[in-house]
Amino acid sequence: MQITNGQNETEMENLTYNSLTLQLEGLRVTRTNKYPMFIFLLVTYVFILTANVGILVLIWKERNLHQPMYLLFCNLSINDVMGNSLLVPRVLADILVPPSERLIHYYECLMQAFTTHMFSTNAHTVLMIMAFDRYVAICDPLRYSTIMTDRMVIKLTVSAWGVAFVLVGILLGLTMRLNRCRTMIMNPYCDNASLFKLSCENVFINNVYGLVFTVVLLSSSIGSIILTYSKITVACVMSKNKSLNSKALKTCGTHLCLYLIMLVSGMILIALHRFPQYTEYRKISAILFNVVPGSLNPIIYGLQSKEIQTCLSNFFHLRWILSL
Repeated sequence: MQITNGQNETEMENLTYNSLTLQLEGLRVTRTNKYPMFIFLLVTYVFILTANVGILVLIWKERNLHQPMYLLFCNLSINDVMGNSLLVPRVLADILVPPSERLIHYYECLMQAFTTHMFSTNAHTVLMIMAFDRYVAICDPLRYSTIMTDRMVIKLTVSAWGVAFVLVGILLGLTMRLNRCRTMIMNPYCDNASLFKLSCENVFINNVYGLVFTVVLLSSSIGSIILTYSKITVACVMSKNKSLNSKALKTCGTHLCLYLIMLVSGMILIALHRFPQYTEYRKISAILFNVVPGSLNPIIYGLQSKEIQTCLSNFFHLRWILSL
């Protein structure tokens, strides 16, 4: 009997050690708030898809929108669609099932973590290359067409996505080397921190790289934005061209607004990680970090762009005429 018990214990250890089936803690929802939360996230997700895909289709179809500013913005829309499509549907499904049934395969969890970190890293790198575009357009307008060629747009795009891919790849590579002795993901979705917390091994290297990763990304992002906008401000102050200053204020104001939304959302999430007593608020903030920028980016950029407004009005006017 003792031998049987010992065998059972060994089998249980083998089942939980490096288990490929993980459990998501998810959001704590009650019967009263389950469906309102589900409907809110579903409507928001549908809007994110519709607005961002609509912007992409509009820019692709309208030749007068084939400008570096709009082509670079396409990266932001693709990033928002990608980030939310691999996150929100899973969260929606988990809201409707009991916590004990919120199971996820390890490799699906890895993919979700990779997408999550690519989304947040890309948000910084894409906005950095968009800031460079605005800098050239305002500070060196005569050379803008020779600098911001199609080749340069492709180089900037590949750089933004490539840097994010390498940084996130190393981040998750360090986590994948660890053996796992736990199965509970203490988050509404998978991310790197939740994954390496499943390990009983020393995660010092993971913590150091994660800290360096965050510091380098934020310092590069904030530093480039400050430097770029400082030079743009000086150029506008020294210029007596009112139309140039007005255009600069409008386009740069839009870009800066997008950046601040993304930065504030991320800072709130990072801050809440330091307060374990606010776990549920951290989970909600983690979801809103993806949902809020994805919802607001197309609205802010679309409403502030005269070209996009004109194309939209022409499109709906044509549809109205055809329907008569």
